[in-house]
Amino acid sequence: MAPQLAYIGMGNMGGGMAKNIVEKGNLDKPLIIYNRTLSVAEEKAKAWGGDSKVVVAKSVDDAVAKADIIFTCLSNDKAITATIEDAVKGNVKGKLFVDNSTVAPETTEKLAKTVEARGGEFVASPVFGAPAMAASGQLVCVLAGPKHLVDKVKPYTKGVIARENIDFSGEAPGKALLLKLIGNTFVLQMVEMLGEGHTAAEKTGLGTENLHKFITTMFGGPFAAYSTRMMNGDYYTRDSYEQPAFSAANARKDAGHALSLAKDAGVKMRAVELCDQHLADVEKEKGDKGDIAGIYGVVRMESGLPYENQK
Repeated sequence: MAPQLAYIGMGNMGGGMAKNIVEKGNLDKPLIIYNRTLSVAEEKAKAWGGDSKVVVAKSVDDAVAKADIIFTCLSNDKAITATIEDAVKGNVKGKLFVDNSTVAPETTEKLAKTVEARGGEFVASPVFGAPAMAASGQLVCVLAGPKHLVDKVKPYTKGVIARENIDFSGEAPGKALLLKLIGNTFVLQMVEMLGEGHTAAEKTGLGTENLHKFITTMFGGPFAAYSTRMMNGDYYTRDSYEQPAFSAANARKDAGHALSLAKDAGVKMRAVELCDQHLADVEKEKGDKGDIAGIYGVVRMESGLPYENQK
């Protein structure tokens, strides 16, 4: 008999992952979902097939009490810490917590100790990929923790929420977060590179469409996706109808963690420092609607162009 699963956190990423668990997880019981804003969970449950496929929990404790494996995905260290502390107030003996959040490695290690101290089990599983990849089940999962626990999680990763796993079985949970944060600096620098390239292409007369042809031919993948978002203005137009694909605030959170890790290790990350500065400018321009791709808008402003490229 398959275990009872629960998913806590129905944001851009958690919602996409939960949807794929419902659709492709081979569950024999409805997935239990919880979100702090209950109406969000209720809307998703209805869209995913109703009571036969999804049950909405009224609280964290309600979700955890009925589940064997509990997935979590929260936006920052404070949110996931509060959620786990709430979760372990009840009986969690033998329950497996799987955290998909992007947080500091030391936060993950503390979460693992908190769960284990109450008789529960813990696996870290941060993910690489944008919300669209979460929705389509094309993420990359980084799994860390005791091998026998990682093996319990794998049936719900590759082929369900992810296209591939990076397996750190036997490694401390915090190791997965080290990779996630250092890996995210590649994404930050990619967006910075694209923003500068598109701005230079416009101002030199090359043209952004010609640059985009090079990007799609030479690099493809996320390079092409972010290049498209910049060209079509999605880095600012989506703020009128949808949440940021990757908020500037969360990108700064990740950059801050990476810079802190680098400082402790005696490493300089000048490019990440520039990205963080530009993200701070995105927040000044767009507030909580600011998107990581808004770095392009900031580079444009520094170059004498308007933030918006379609006006």
